[in-house]
Amino acid sequence: MDRVGDIGLFLRVLDLGSISAAARSLDLSVAVASQRLQRLEKELGVRLLHRTTRRLHATPEGAALAERGRGLVEDLEALTSELRRSGADVSGTLRMTASASFGRQYLSPLLPEFLALHPNVRISVDLSDVMKDLVSSGFDLAIRIGALEDSTLVARKLAVNRRVLCASPAYLARRGTPSTPADLSAHECLLLVGSQGRQDHWRMTDHNGREVAVRVEGRFESNYGEVLRDAAVAGLGIALHSTWHVCEDLRSGRLRQVLPHYRLADSGIYAVMPQRRLVPLRVRAFADFLAEKFADVPPWERAVG
Repeated sequence: MDRVGDIGLFLRVLDLGSISAAARSLDLSVAVASQRLQRLEKELGVRLLHRTTRRLHATPEGAALAERGRGLVEDLEALTSELRRSGADVSGTLRMTASASFGRQYLSPLLPEFLALHPNVRISVDLSDVMKDLVSSGFDLAIRIGALEDSTLVARKLAVNRRVLCASPAYLARRGTPSTPADLSAHECLLLVGSQGRQDHWRMTDHNGREVAVRVEGRFESNYGEVLRDAAVAGLGIALHSTWHVCEDLRSGRLRQVLPHYRLADSGIYAVMPQRRLVPLRVRAFADFLAEKFADVPPWERAVG
């Protein structure tokens, strides 16, 4: 019995919602696919699927098989594929997702070089500030910035995510330049509103390593970093930004760093992958490629104070 193949068929039925769709995707007849599913249920001694008016759904036993079996099938497929290529050929479709701004600024320019290095690889890129579930969305890899919360994923740190306070010269000329964190309470601050709410508590450390926390306010907030960056350049207030986001503005003088002697807590920029014992070669190759490009001093930190 091809038990692994039958489990793979069962997973395809769950993903596509019907036996006929799964059969077409695997170039099987519906009759053969149905027989194989019945054979799997008989072999395991449990019912794996039940039908509603529109779609097939997993039974509790089927859900358990899907949860634990998907990784096993993927590992075996990756292993056999790698063995056929003798571990030397990086190929297949790399499905990746990243934040819109970072992806456009720093990943997109690198993709032609990666494709030239690996002519048997195809790339599918999803740029979005919505956090996608890698497994259910079918992604091989995500580039994520900041604290990582999902412990079921494997993360490789690519670079430090340094953050700074910044404002336009016009704003500072009009409102004055803060000299201590406490001065921020008298300024218009541009606030990011994320999944954890309004980020209106800014924490930093002084030259003695002491932490200072200040609650800030302002008339302008957004869930999108590009909007806050534009507002800062336009002179609407002081923003807290990652250096990768505003490095060109700092270099050109459109923005100036505020409170440069106080350091905001760093986070990280990570390549994040589903937890697998065998990572596909294309995924490993791309993570290695980015780690090399961002090693030591990443491009956004060059000539930034």
